[in-house]
Amino acid sequence: MSKKLNIALFFGGNSSEHDVSKRSARNIYEAMNKERYNVTVFLISKAGYIMNQTISQQVFDGADEDPLVAAAMETIDTSNPLAPIAALAEMQDIDLFYPVVHGNLGEDGTLQALFRILQKPYIGAGTAASAIAFDKDLTKRILNQAGIRNTKYVLLTDQNRNEYTYEMLVEQLGTDVLFVKAAKQGSSVGIHRVTNASEFQAGLDDAFLYDYKVLVEAGLNQPREVFVSILGNEQPVASRIGGIVLPDKDGWYDYENKFVDASGMTFELPAVISDELATEITTMALDAYRALGLVGLTRMDFMVDASGVPYLGEPNTLPGFTNISLYPQMWEVSGLSYTKLIDEIINFGIAEFERNAELSYEFVALGEEKVGHKEYNAEQAK
Repeated sequence: MSKKLNIALFFGGNSSEHDVSKRSARNIYEAMNKERYNVTVFLISKAGYIMNQTISQQVFDGADEDPLVAAAMETIDTSNPLAPIAALAEMQDIDLFYPVVHGNLGEDGTLQALFRILQKPYIGAGTAASAIAFDKDLTKRILNQAGIRNTKYVLLTDQNRNEYTYEMLVEQLGTDVLFVKAAKQGSSVGIHRVTNASEFQAGLDDAFLYDYKVLVEAGLNQPREVFVSILGNEQPVASRIGGIVLPDKDGWYDYENKFVDASGMTFELPAVISDELATEITTMALDAYRALGLVGLTRMDFMVDASGVPYLGEPNTLPGFTNISLYPQMWEVSGLSYTKLIDEIINFGIAEFERNAELSYEFVALGEEKVGHKEYNAEQAK
């Protein structure tokens, strides 16, 4: 019988999606096959400190987080530059890191870089791909270079924001419905649908609270929101297409709908669309996945305008796994159970680590044998 893999499950984080992460982590933990995995949980506090295993487990089990973390911080030497990660010293024989940290730290490449330093496998996209996919501006630049259709946009920064008015952007983008988005935020945080100058200014002020780069995107004519779940490394596969029907034709899939109350929406799992449109969306999603250098898992969000033309919205490299999250639901509709999905995500994490272990990080003279970096010892899982 194979030895159980020791999984370190990270949750929380210092982003606006802290509580969402806690719910996702609980669902993932419950779905994990406990005959295959030993799971240790690590809470990342709202201040970005990794908590010790005792506090992490207490919070994971539902204890009030704030007083526990506050008490722990009184015992931490915050002058130590390694204090935010000091609790990692408690780890024993971790075989794989499983980050369930949405937004900042989790999806921007930060944790991925830490896992690389620790020389252990982890699930999901790598450092560079995570950082690029988390930045809506960089994502669009790559999509445009790869010829993958997405909405027109103008990039504003804290240096040039006063050079643009709502009227100027309407003229440049060709529509009076605009979306204002913080470049590096997830789950609809810092995003506003605006239709006049006052809404634009309010949306801009809010978006700049979260980032120094803000996108202003052209809205589409009565768009329909659809999505597809992607799984895999070099040869990724796509789930069936899912769809969202909002009660208000001018509405959109915001934070409240995603994570708090979905009762006002209708989910089409799968979406009722033509085979031709489904094929086009799937092809665009897989092309984008490869162009962005993604591995492991990603949910690709699309909008389809009134004339039936799909536009890629954005990738979500660590999508939610809450009770109403769409990534795992679409795999269940496609015939892959929650537990098997977790197995596949873990297997792809190990496979990507082993693949990268074949690369050399030292100069190799022509004709000499290549020596990779420290390899994951697969025998420890036997």
